[in-house]
Amino acid sequence: MGKKVLIVDDAAFMRMMLKDILTKNDFEIVGEAENGKLGVAAYQKFKPDIVTMDITMPEMNGIDAVKAIKALDASAKVVMVSAMGQQPMVIEAIQAGANDFIVKPFQPERVIEAISKVLA
Repeated sequence: MGKKVLIVDDAAFMRMMLKDILTKNDFEIVGEAENGKLGVAAYQKFKPDIVTMDITMPEMNGIDAVKAIKALDASAKVVMVSAMGQQPMVIEAIQAGANDFIVKPFQPERVIEAISKVLA
């Protein structure tokens, strides 16, 4: 079985798209969360190899969630998911500890490339 992935995004459609791309490329989806707070809890529960993290979410945004996950596990691997035009937030996320980012709308090969690179 492939590497374990946790998908954190408030949009069910985006989670479904990411799950589809990743499962077709031999990744195992161990959990999903619709906000940063649930994402941090899911990280502790599932101990995934990597997390895809949306930036803009209710309850706790992706940047705060990355900080919380990194506080729990300094070696955590996180790929941020951002919409076009969120560059300042992407930079902030990288400074918070994210390893890479992918931009919506997704290019499947870019998703796999980013996740594979971070896991390498």
